[in-house]
Amino acid sequence: NPNVLTAAVAQTASVLLDTPATVERALALMAEAASQGVQLLVLTQAYLGGYPKGADFHIYIGARTPQGRAEYQLYFNAAVTVDGPEIAQLAKAAAQHKLYVVVGIIERDGGTLYCTAVYLGPDGQVLGKHRKLMPTALERLVWGFGDGSTLQAVDTPFGKLGAVICWENYMPALRMAMYQQRVALYCAPTADDRDSWASTMQHIAMEGRCFVLSACQHLRRSQFPADQMNNRLPEAPDTVLMRGGSLIIDPLGKGLAGP
Repeated sequence: NPNVLTAAVAQTASVLLDTPATVERALALMAEAASQGVQLLVLTQAYLGGYPKGADFHIYIGARTPQGRAEYQLYFNAAVTVDGPEIAQLAKAAAQHKLYVVVGIIERDGGTLYCTAVYLGPDGQVLGKHRKLMPTALERLVWGFGDGSTLQAVDTPFGKLGAVICWENYMPALRMAMYQQRVALYCAPTADDRDSWASTMQHIAMEGRCFVLSACQHLRRSQFPADQMNNRLPEAPDTVLMRGGSLIIDPLGKGLAGP
């Protein structure tokens, strides 16, 4: 049916500090989604490059440590560029599967990392990107700030597609910038797995009269490379660091999938 869009959000964890393995996981998810007739797939915040939940890189005011710098170097090296081979692989797969894909990346540009959402089209092109304007709390010490040049939503046959990342969704002016563009498919890749997140997504769907698609990882302590990066969360391997909570909401606030 040409009037029906089949959309999916993926709740899978990255392979932190192993970007090639994460790319393979993303390619498998894209193939699986396409096999189910999906036309739009939303992956989580920082999917490529990773969201290092609980890490602090030994940063404190006025000082760093050599070990913390070394850990940041590993994280920096795991980041990707929008014009690099990793995004090219995903874009090629998007063309193969005739998919629109929104994927969260840690974007490397010069000496700075950005938390970015990249839009891929079914023609195999990078349609655009959005850099998180205001990283949250300690994120500001490892990610740079985005700016207004990346607020542009992109056209699809199903309406405008845009992404607002994690706690940017608590910035009313940024939401307004999306509504002003008549965004119909409002993507919210996130790391917020709290119960209260669902009510935020429902509110935005009703406020913006848009479909809201939120993707959050499910990540256990055993999936965190503790030997390479410090983590201040509990040591037990089955400890859940991020518990998902991904969902899709329709423009009248009704839950279509999840959490």
